Amino acid sequence: MVGDSDSGRTPRDRDRRAPDGAPPRRGPTGGILMGRVVGVPVYVAPSWFLVAALITWFFGNQLDRVLPDLGGSRYLVSLFFAVAFYASVLVHEIAHTLAAVRFGLPVRRIQLQFFGGVSEIEKESPTPGREFVLAGAGPLLSLALAGAFALSMLAVRADTVPGVLLAGLMISNLIVAAFNLLPGLPLDGGRMLRAVVWKLSGNAMTGTVAAAWTGRALAVAVLIGFPLATHYGTGGGRESLTGVETLTDALLAAILAAIIWTGAGNSLRMARLRERLPALSARALTRRAVPVTAETPLSEALRRANDAGARALVVVDAEGRPLSVVREAGIAGVPQHRRPWVPVATLAQDLTAGMRVRADLSGEGLLDHLRTAPATEYLVVEETGEIYGVLSTSDVERAFIDAMARTHPSPRPRSAP
Repeated sequence: MVGDSDSGRTPRDRDRRAPDGAPPRRGPTGGILMGRVVGVPVYVAPSWFLVAALITWFFGNQLDRVLPDLGGSRYLVSLFFAVAFYASVLVHEIAHTLAAVRFGLPVRRIQLQFFGGVSEIEKESPTPGREFVLAGAGPLLSLALAGAFALSMLAVRADTVPGVLLAGLMISNLIVAAFNLLPGLPLDGGRMLRAVVWKLSGNAMTGTVAAAWTGRALAVAVLIGFPLATHYGTGGGRESLTGVETLTDALLAAILAAIIWTGAGNSLRMARLRERLPALSARALTRRAVPVTAETPLSEALRRANDAGARALVVVDAEGRPLSVVREAGIAGVPQHRRPWVPVATLAQDLTAGMRVRADLSGEGLLDHLRTAPATEYLVVEETGEIYGVLSTSDVERAFIDAMARTHPSPRPRSAP
């Protein structure tokens, strides 16, 4: 499924990537880095190993009924199936990633985890048409894989190991495609529904609300309907299943319903947050700054700032051109008695291209700039190049947290097959 946009990260958050050729290591949320696809890191969460073991055990027991001559080697075949199945899930996520890259949307990472995978796309699609294509790319490729496995079955006998594996992969890819096409957030079908409503209403928020509430209704339907469908779909009715199987079905239904419900709620919360993001304006959050020369003592610079009602210092050359920004943490680290003998230049951070922020930046544009060029302070300038002031990352983070607090809190969704 398409992962939720990462616009909800604070400005200091950034992707921690291992250098090329480095051994697999733990990712930012406990995953193991396995490689990259078009520059996007692919992680495997520890929970994957648990579900791989469960698939190996379950599929191995099924193989014993179909191919009893395999003996203990059936579990090796089952392990191969588990890996091949998640390779199919990875292909599903790669389809989303390639579509996002094609549309110029940054992808933070792909992660394989307990209930499938997620492509963490950091921006929302700018148009409903692109949203529809981006969401539909994954299920479409899963359907194509199912078709390819079905055609391959024609070349082998059904009662052989290759035949059973191909049949299992065909069915599992059909399930992945069908599940993701269910019309409710956070599933791909929900994003496609969101795109359709967005197109018809002309309002992205309207599409999100419709798809999120459809997702919540879908969660209730899964919670109630999945165990019933499993019980009565066996042909023998409820009494045909053991108590363990009944409990397993109920637990699986509860987990799937929780994933869909929380994912829908999170999508709604993030949409409301994006509505508030324009309030994160560089101009509104900028601190007034006083220009000082490099040799100015810190005590004198602070006196000038207090007299002017300013809260920041910018080091300039003899012609008034900005050279660096005095770090707030550096000032705090100098005792009062030493400030008359400490020049401000020793506490300043030289300006780089990324540390210059336009005063008219706001919302996601401002967050993107800060995420691309991490720093503690930025020089804010007008279009003419005139100094407007200094923007502190801590001020942006506080404003961002305040905006989040005014939305409905909800856990971040996890992906499902």
